[in-house]
Amino acid sequence: MRLAKHLAHAGVASRRGAEALIATGRVTVDGATITDPARDVDGAERVAVDGRPVAVPSDRVVIAMHKPTGVVSTARDPQGRPTVVDLVADVPGRLYPVGRLDADTTGLILLTDDGELAHRLTHPRFEVPKSYRARVGGGPVGERALRALRDGVELDDGRTAPATVHLAGEDELELTLHEGRKRQVRRMCEAVGHRVVDLRRVAFGSLRLGDLAAGRHRRLTAAEVERLRKEARAPQRRA
Repeated sequence: MRLAKHLAHAGVASRRGAEALIATGRVTVDGATITDPARDVDGAERVAVDGRPVAVPSDRVVIAMHKPTGVVSTARDPQGRPTVVDLVADVPGRLYPVGRLDADTTGLILLTDDGELAHRLTHPRFEVPKSYRARVGGGPVGERALRALRDGVELDDGRTAPATVHLAGEDELELTLHEGRKRQVRRMCEAVGHRVVDLRRVAFGSLRLGDLAAGRHRRLTAAEVERLRKEARAPQRRA
């Protein structure tokens, strides 16, 4: 793996930022200053930035959790409510949630100590899709409402990007978004006349919630993490 990529995977900086660190002589490999970002490393070397050791990418942790209702998606809460970080107290290291789910929204949330990956998974530029199941009120969802959600609806902070939407039941929708505005699914559904009564995130990129029970978590496999990295590597181009 190239040295710049190694640093980016380790969460030190973006790929471009890592190249700048290397070019200015701030990175050493086994004690020797390296200025070539294309220098290959295999993870066995001692890599440091400004003299501080850098954890190898394999040391990074990515956790998938099924967030229960009433739990907040922060590292700590001034109101004393339980947080997603509280639920992974058995995992060593400092983990942070990747994005947020409302306290009353359940489903898949990721936690990691990999800052670069978290940034890419949540930044709008990379358009990593997220899918939700929404049970709604207001009667059966008609074609007009579905078409509006697919085309984009006007909210108080601007028009939403087109979404992938299909019926999962008479009063249940599955929506896939490439944005991450505050309470976006709830506001979109309300804009077309259907208040959300229950909301669950079922997928983050290619990763599905599956049968993970509420309140439980698991560490992602190396293959799952690498898939997420690839999905967040470059801005998506949607038709």
